[in-house]
Amino acid sequence: MAKYRKKPVVVEAFQYDGDFKGSNGYFYVPRWAEDALNNGTLYYDENEPWELFVKTLEGAMHVSVNDYLILGINKEIYPCEPDIFEKTYDMAE
Repeated sequence: MAKYRKKPVVVEAFQYDGDFKGSNGYFYVPRWAEDALNNGTLYYDENEPWELFVKTLEGAMHVSVNDYLILGINKEIYPCEPDIFEKTYDMAE
């Protein structure tokens, strides 16, 4: 059986802390996250407005507080639990 190694890819990400704006009303997340919130890719459920979701090719995925939101190589956004993120990614220069 053949073995494969994942290609090294640099992605943008930030850890979701439960909000996107500071007390001053300004966004403090990357612009792509702000844009995704404004265009509905990231959204709060109308029945549970405190729960964040992201639309992905696999369907809607829940984003928990402390999850990382990752901008993939094809500009897709997906959540990743902190323990998996820390095992998978290192800080890039």
